[in-house]
Amino acid sequence: MLKRLAILLSIVLVWAPALAQSEIVERLGVPGPITFEGQTFELAWSSAPGGGYYKQEYVPAGQSVETYTEMFLVEAVTSPLRPIDAANGQVKLVQQRKGTDPVANFDIRQNEQSGEVVLDFLLSDLKANPIVVEWNVYRYVPRPGGEGVVLYALSRRGYGDVGAKALLGQLKSIRSSTVLALVNAKLPSVSIKD
Repeated sequence: MLKRLAILLSIVLVWAPALAQSEIVERLGVPGPITFEGQTFELAWSSAPGGGYYKQEYVPAGQSVETYTEMFLVEAVTSPLRPIDAANGQVKLVQQRKGTDPVANFDIRQNEQSGEVVLDFLLSDLKANPIVVEWNVYRYVPRPGGEGVVLYALSRRGYGDVGAKALLGQLKSIRSSTVLALVNAKLPSVSIKD
């Protein structure tokens, strides 16, 4: 009996992480779809790793979170954290990559009145096959009615030499308008459901 229980427990422990990753649990009161810059994004992945941190990823129909070209993210942190502190944490990660990532760069802006922070940054993984270039725009907002931060973000990727060059070439014409669109967007409110 104990041997059978041990085998069952080992099967559950092996399969539980895979099952947990495949289940999408909407915890932020933002089931989607989210429309941004004319693109519709559907909820495709969610996670609540703990410590009052919640993350949901949305992609257009036909795309996956592993190989997306566009993704919208909504995240929330309920611990005492200010938008500028959250943004500075991401800035630190980008700065650490500068020695090994030839495109790593960022720009950060803070609205002193609202407490919001907008960070846009560029990263690459030239060791991946195919290579990946990723541009992100993060809007950090104080969490209404409680401590913490809500993040609304857009991420765009280019894969392989052609895709990476195309994304880098597009940035000159889309960067300012996309940042401004995210700054001015009426974004969905977040209400955390545990």
